[in-house]
Amino acid sequence: MHTDLTPSALGYHMPAEWEPHQGTWISWPHNRDTWPGKFDPVEPVMVEAVRALAPGETVHVNVLDAAHEAHVRGLLTGVEGPVVYHHIPTNDAWCRDHGAVFVVRREGHRRKLAAIDWGYNAWGGKYPPYDLDDAVPRQMAEVLGVPRYEGGMILEGGAIEVNGAGLLLTTASCLLNPNRNPGIPRAAVERKLKEMLGVTKILWLPCGDLAGDDTDGHVDNLARFVSEDTVLASWTEDPADPNHAPLAENFAYLQAATTTDERPLHVIPLPTPAPVFYGEHRLPASYANFYIGQEVILLPTYHDPRDRHAKDLLQHHFPTRRIVGIDCTDLVWGLGAFHCLTQQVPLAR
Repeated sequence: MHTDLTPSALGYHMPAEWEPHQGTWISWPHNRDTWPGKFDPVEPVMVEAVRALAPGETVHVNVLDAAHEAHVRGLLTGVEGPVVYHHIPTNDAWCRDHGAVFVVRREGHRRKLAAIDWGYNAWGGKYPPYDLDDAVPRQMAEVLGVPRYEGGMILEGGAIEVNGAGLLLTTASCLLNPNRNPGIPRAAVERKLKEMLGVTKILWLPCGDLAGDDTDGHVDNLARFVSEDTVLASWTEDPADPNHAPLAENFAYLQAATTTDERPLHVIPLPTPAPVFYGEHRLPASYANFYIGQEVILLPTYHDPRDRHAKDLLQHHFPTRRIVGIDCTDLVWGLGAFHCLTQQVPLAR
């Protein structure tokens, strides 16, 4: 582990998700308590996701052991493209949150990769144990043979969104929550984000807690960059929906925000699907939880007429990528979707 200089001081920064990848990392689902009474549909959804991603980039899969690897290999039989298995045991499947966050820097004509190892406590200690998950970033860095820097605070990857040009989106309800980083003021959190990720400006969405969300306000259900100055922001026109007012407040905040060079942001409403329930439980179904792969975009869909609008919006902003809509009505019972389950590994040449 390197500790003498911060990644930012060494020239590292976190690239945007749409920049070139060398791979996507996932932790294969195995914890049935995450999908109580409804685990069986989860693995087929993951198979669809890997089948879509693998032709365009290496898919790294964390598995528990040799037996689990054999099980997953069987499920992925016939997948075209490289799939690499790692015996990195996990407590749960949410690789976006427990995995390493990768940064890059230029060295002449080459691009060098490094891993940021943030602390992880299962969304504020909600779902112990999480010791295996907290150890994942170190092992990912070892597999790739890249430098590792400790982030110095609790942070899940789903809590941050970057445009690759110095701007970062997050929420105070998550990063400043005493269940994550008690006693650490906003200025100190901002300093850590700038030192570790090479960002220069941070936007704090005012509203994070949405109905059904257990993350205290992960930004990847709320707003996503699709270019350096364009944001898709979750939106509902239904005034009876409890999410209507907080999403409208976030939308207004983004409309008044600017890039690092003070250009106004283009803020585009991204519809939310009709409320999705499992029994009496409202689930955090959101189209914003899409994942931008090297050649495809994985879009969670919900048997909703708005699925088509969300797909068309993404196709407009990413005309060279294929938009793959996959039904997540069952998957979201685990309280997350494709962005939560994936972590991009930027291309290093």
